[in-house]
Amino acid sequence: MASAATTLAAHGAQVVAQIVQRRGVSDGGARKMGLPYSSRTLLTYGKVREVALRCEETDAAAAIFTTPLTGRQRRTLTDMLGCPATSISDVLTAG
Repeated sequence: MASAATTLAAHGAQVVAQIVQRRGVSDGGARKMGLPYSSRTLLTYGKVREVALRCEETDAAAAIFTTPLTGRQRRTLTDMLGCPATSISDVLTAG
């Protein structure tokens, strides 16, 4: 994540927060390790709420994910987060 933040800063972005989803850390998370990530969001619902709150608190211009997003994931996350959601690879290829 540090290298992603450095790369984004080099492209003129201001990184205001970094959020990591860890699976398997808690007892509940460990039981869910065999389950796939949500195909709609790549995140658990609780993590989406956490990211949305951080986007709102920081008035983020975008939420950038280190994992590539499908078109459906971009649209769903954009709606849920209240700001554009994209992947770092999309940012780098557009710049």
